[in-house]
Amino acid sequence: MSNRYGTAARRAAAGATAVALAVLLSGCGGDSGQGGDEGAKAPESAGRSSSAPAGQDTPTADGGPTVPDTSTTLTTINGSNGFQFVIHTAVRDQGGFLTVTGSLKNTSSKMLIAPPQWSGQEVNVKQTGPSLAGMTLLDKTEKKRYYVLRDTEGYPLTTTGVTSVKAGETIAMFAQFPAPPASVTQVDIQIPKMPVATIEIS
Repeated sequence: MSNRYGTAARRAAAGATAVALAVLLSGCGGDSGQGGDEGAKAPESAGRSSSAPAGQDTPTADGGPTVPDTSTTLTTINGSNGFQFVIHTAVRDQGGFLTVTGSLKNTSSKMLIAPPQWSGQEVNVKQTGPSLAGMTLLDKTEKKRYYVLRDTEGYPLTTTGVTSVKAGETIAMFAQFPAPPASVTQVDIQIPKMPVATIEIS
């Protein structure tokens, strides 16, 4: 099992040019728990933002790894497969992104294999390897679905390289989306093979 986590400051700058397209192309969708198959295809963001070797944290601008703020919990998502996602933050930034951070835990007593659905259905994204690119956010008021941002080479701006999780192990995770309008304060987070949950945006 390998994973990487990080939201480097320079990544946001590299991907800023795609945010406007991302918002315009975020698809309309229903409130299905699977997500990822409805609405417009997610756009690519500029720059190779998720290309660090698997198992390494992407460093911040000051050279240190980015770690999630675990002092708050927006929701806990328990799957029947033994996986648990704890979403800690969903924060807008000035670049027009919404960054979701959390923890992925194996609550079972045996090693679990990450479902391939987590990587999403896009062929180009699947070619980049295992990821959480299948995660989506749904604004039920505006009926818009937001996809994980991609760079120009198809790499998703999310945790990648998670193939398996040992019993009791916890892995930090993140995903970057185009930010919904400022008037939107809640969205549903939809992770394939997991129940749907509502989170607050800050």
